Amino acid sequence: MVRSGAEGRGRAGTRRGAEGHGAERRGAERRGRAEPYGPDDEPDLVGQYLTQIGRTELLTAAEEVELSKRIEAGVYARHLLDAAGDDEIVGAAGDRAELEAVAADGERAKDHMIRANLRLVVSTARKFPNRGMSFLDLIQEGNLGLIHAVEKFDYARGYKFSTYAMWWIRQAIGRGLAEKARTVRLPAHVVEDLSRLTRIERALEHAGTEPTDERVAAEAGESVEKIVSLRRVARDVVSLDTVIGRDDDTRVGDLIADPAAAGPDLVEFQQLAAEVRAMVDRLPPREAVILTLRYGLNDGRPHTLQDIADRIGLTRERVRQLEQQALAQLRDPRHGEALLTWVS
Repeated sequence: MVRSGAEGRGRAGTRRGAEGHGAERRGAERRGRAEPYGPDDEPDLVGQYLTQIGRTELLTAAEEVELSKRIEAGVYARHLLDAAGDDEIVGAAGDRAELEAVAADGERAKDHMIRANLRLVVSTARKFPNRGMSFLDLIQEGNLGLIHAVEKFDYARGYKFSTYAMWWIRQAIGRGLAEKARTVRLPAHVVEDLSRLTRIERALEHAGTEPTDERVAAEAGESVEKIVSLRRVARDVVSLDTVIGRDDDTRVGDLIADPAAAGPDLVEFQQLAAEVRAMVDRLPPREAVILTLRYGLNDGRPHTLQDIADRIGLTRERVRQLEQQALAQLRDPRHGEALLTWVS
C-alpha cells in the first residue's frame, strides 16, 4: 500500500526519478574518515568495516530529501508495475520501460541512503556494550532497523532522517539482544529495563558513587525489589568452554568439580577389576564361572563353594578343585603378563 500523500508525490517522482541523481552525484562515494573505534575482541574486522562505510559521505538535509523523493517514486513505480496489467500501466503512467527505470533508480537511492547512514548505526551500537553480543553483531541488528527506517521515512513531515532512524535502530538492536544474545530469552521490555539499569550504574560510578541497590532504585524511580530482581535476571548462562586467565588453556569447566564423577582410587580399582575379568574370561568356561561367582567379579557379592556347587550341579569339593586349578592358571606368567604390565 502507498503511504498517505505519497501517490501524488509518487506520480511526480516517476517523471523526476529517471532524469538524474543529484544527491547521489554530490554525495556518493566520496572518501571520508573512518571512525576510530574497535572493541578489543575484534579490532581488525571492526576497523575494516569502519573504513568501508567511511567512504560514503554524510548527507545534507537537501540530499536526504532528494533521495527520499527518488525512493518514494521508485516504490510508487513498483506498485504500479505489480498491481496492474501491461495495458493499464501504459495508460496510467506511460511507458513500462520508464517505470522499470524509475523503480531501479529508487533502489539505487535507497542503497545510497542506507550506506550514508551506516555510521549512525555504529554510534548507536556503542551504547550497548557487554550485552552478550559482539560489536559487529550489534551493528548487524542495527542495520536491519536502519533499512526499515529508510523504507518508512516520510520526508514531507520535515524532520531529519537521523532523528527518525535512531528510534528504529535502537529498537532493532534491543530486539536482537532480547532474542539472540542470551541463552534464556528475555522479553524486549526487560532488556530495555536492563539497559536503563546499566546506564544508571555507569553514571553513578562516573560520579564516584557506589551503585548500590538503594541508590540505583532512587535514580530509576523504581523499588529496590525491582532492581534486585533485574540484577538477578541479568545473570546469563556461562559456557563451560569459556576461556579464563591469560594462558588461554584454562576453561570454566576445568575448575568445576563433577559430584557424580568417580574418584581416582575408584577409577583405578575399576580398571584393575576390568583387567582381572578379562584374564578370567580367557579360562575354560566352567573355571571362569566359578571364579566369577567365588569372588563376585560381576556384582561384588562373593559366593560360597556350596552356593556355586548348587548352582552349577557339582559337589562342593569338585568346585574347590576347579577353583584351585583356575587360580594356578592365573598365576602362570603367560596368563598374568597383561596384569603385571598394567600394575607396573
